[in-house]
Amino acid sequence: MLGKSILFLACAAPCVSSALDLQETGRYQLNRPASLEYDPTFCGLWIANEGPEAVLVTLHGDELRRISSDLFRIKAIAIEGDHLIVGDGFGGMQRLSKDGEALGAPFELEGEWADTEGIAVSANGALVTVEDDPERLSWFDASGKLMEQINTMTLSPPLSEAQGIAIDPRTGHLLIVDDWEGSNSLYEFTAAGELLAQVSLLEFGTDPEGIAIRPGSNQLFVAFDSGAEIVTFDYTPTLPDGAPPLSPGADCMMF
Repeated sequence: MLGKSILFLACAAPCVSSALDLQETGRYQLNRPASLEYDPTFCGLWIANEGPEAVLVTLHGDELRRISSDLFRIKAIAIEGDHLIVGDGFGGMQRLSKDGEALGAPFELEGEWADTEGIAVSANGALVTVEDDPERLSWFDASGKLMEQINTMTLSPPLSEAQGIAIDPRTGHLLIVDDWEGSNSLYEFTAAGELLAQVSLLEFGTDPEGIAIRPGSNQLFVAFDSGAEIVTFDYTPTLPDGAPPLSPGADCMMF
């Protein structure tokens, strides 16, 4: 499958020096990968599969450790500083060490019912979540207080079944996957929630559930429920006209 690529830009500024671009570099099978997060400390992926545990695997899928929480399940996972934050999909969150030690009691995100599918942590410490019932992109402070919210059905094209979210630390851009019941595609937003681009993922798989980025190598990981696969990509974000190429930055602290 090497060499497959796709390039598409929608709703972007009039002039861009580069558009969202994905080139597949590999894939491997992994059972029920629902939510992903890249961990540079271990050069691996944290994976939540909607069960009572989350698992850390190498970039090739070999298991390194398992952790659990006080939540009844772990549906979403993200790194926050030197620890983890996990969600149960119903607005419940908990902070854990990477050894699985609870760093506090579970807490609830503010607001009405939220089918939280994915979570990421911004550079300023905000918890950024995606929900698909109702369809929203939300920003919360570290305590779970709602700060801002976007109805993603008002976007063009609409984002109806958001599942996973990742933040590129170099640009602040939000990368969100929409599953098979939606558009089966990847959306790119600015840090403020302005839609920059959308690419179809049908060429690579169906029913995307999770996404993670390894900025040190311009690498993107997308988990597909259909086929239970993780597909890896070389990734180029959307950049404005005249912007210099992004520096990859530090990578894989364990090496």
